Amino acid sequence: METCQKRRDFIGMALTGVTVVGGACALGAMKKSWDPLPSVQSAGFVTVDVSTIEEGEARSFAWRGKPIFVLRKSADTPKNAKRDVVIGEKVFTLVIGLCTHLGCIPSYDAKKKSFICACHGGVFDASGMNTFGPPPRPLDIPPFKIAGETLVLGEEGEEYKKLTAKKA
Repeated sequence: METCQKRRDFIGMALTGVTVVGGACALGAMKKSWDPLPSVQSAGFVTVDVSTIEEGEARSFAWRGKPIFVLRKSADTPKNAKRDVVIGEKVFTLVIGLCTHLGCIPSYDAKKKSFICACHGGVFDASGMNTFGPPPRPLDIPPFKIAGETLVLGEEGEEYKKLTAKKA
């Protein structure tokens, strides 16, 4: 009788041990599934050095899988105090390069100083304001912070808050 009791105690302890180890492994797996993927983490913040962008030049960058357009405005490009990003004496347009109509990617026409969407003929001026066609609103401005002559995309700095506060 005593050996049966010892056997039951051993089986009970073994089952408890297996349950604890299995529970710990399950919790670890659940935590890992909740964490963002490394590709999402690395795409959270993107730095863009604007010091090398020439007047009138538009460059595109990727941030969180979206195209970002940075246009350095020249002296003859119309300014828009409600949307322009000013770094020192340089004036930039910073927008998410997705048409607000159906999400096509517009291109910048330097001669017309406009972003033109080939899908349905939507036109945005050099500040990203919709001026013609079906787009219902201006191009979106991504969250950004200015650090010297670098834009940090994905972080809401004071400059971004000022631009978005003017819209409200």
